[in-house]
Amino acid sequence: MENFKTKLTRTKAFIFDIDGVLTDGSVILMPDGGQMRAMNIKDGYAMQLAVKKGYKIAIISGGKNEMTRSRLNGLGIYDLYLGIDNKVDAFDEFILTYNIQPDEVLYMGDDIPDYDVMKRVGVPTCPNDAAQEIKDICIYVSDRVGGKGCVRDVIEQVMRVQGNW
Repeated sequence: MENFKTKLTRTKAFIFDIDGVLTDGSVILMPDGGQMRAMNIKDGYAMQLAVKKGYKIAIISGGKNEMTRSRLNGLGIYDLYLGIDNKVDAFDEFILTYNIQPDEVLYMGDDIPDYDVMKRVGVPTCPNDAAQEIKDICIYVSDRVGGKGCVRDVIEQVMRVQGNW
């Protein structure tokens, strides 16, 4: 079986879930009914750098918070699939749009809605606090939890292996 670092050499694209990956999964409920989430600034730095270096990044999430869209657009990420029930369809659209092969994708998810897509990608990864079913199918489990640098962890590893960090 091919090892994790070797698989990273073929990675051209990243796909991330939001809640539990880019955030710790917590929401602050606002009096107006809105919700606030916190994202890690180091994850943001790594994502914008990856975009500048030519990597494709997509977000596929069941959530549809517009403040999230604004934050990610500010990092140069525009392939946002928000409010998605079927993540496989969004994945298929993304790879078709950019002519990317599934084995060239690193996906980081944390829970059951991510499972079917993660079974199709070349590099399934997750934060340390992911659901056990997700950990069981991953070839890499970050030592960091969701919202606390796990995205930076995988992006930095890919970019270092490829000489782009």
